Amino acid sequence: MSDALFDDEQLEAGRLLFARPSVFLMGAVNMDGLPPDDLPEVAFAGRSNVGKSSLINAIVGQKYLARASNEPGRTREVNFFVTDDKLRLVDLPGYGWARAAKTEVKKFQNLGRDYLRGRPALKRVYLLIDSRHGLKAVDNEPMDALDKAAVSYQIVLTKMDKLKPHEAQAAAEKTLKAIAKRPAAFPRVLITSSEKGVGIPELRAEIMTICGVQP
Repeated sequence: MSDALFDDEQLEAGRLLFARPSVFLMGAVNMDGLPPDDLPEVAFAGRSNVGKSSLINAIVGQKYLARASNEPGRTREVNFFVTDDKLRLVDLPGYGWARAAKTEVKKFQNLGRDYLRGRPALKRVYLLIDSRHGLKAVDNEPMDALDKAAVSYQIVLTKMDKLKPHEAQAAAEKTLKAIAKRPAAFPRVLITSSEKGVGIPELRAEIMTICGVQP
């Protein structure tokens, strides 16, 4: 469930990989503006303000690589970050609610969906869920789309430092049960805290393994 079952060697390899330079590559506003499909990618999706930027920053060990904001809906592009010229981390526009015109919201959320459907290099989508609130009705649409497109995705519970350990574990178990019959959902839920670093070593090792790279 939350324990990714990586050994010390794998965890250290993941740490070493993401200790290498990670840089912002580009932000794409349409499908024609995507970078070449020549490196493995993992993408991060979730409701607005769920902590995508903070999680990406924690993975790469940098405070300001991805721009975190208290303003929901700030990410309105598909943002690409490259690690050691070996893999890309992709920050997708948030969904749910955003302080923007409805036509603009639809535009950048459709861009995220188009990316998910048409990116051969995409190895997995990490769908971030606030551990304090769990899955909401608004999360069904992206999960339905990912199931339909047969794009592998995994639930990552964020902000677990706001919960007691038994509450976080209960949230993971409830979430796993809720996604049990979804065909594209990976059958393990990750529990993370960007602030405390919980679950980050395991997530690094998992991304390294999924992308088939070594430090």
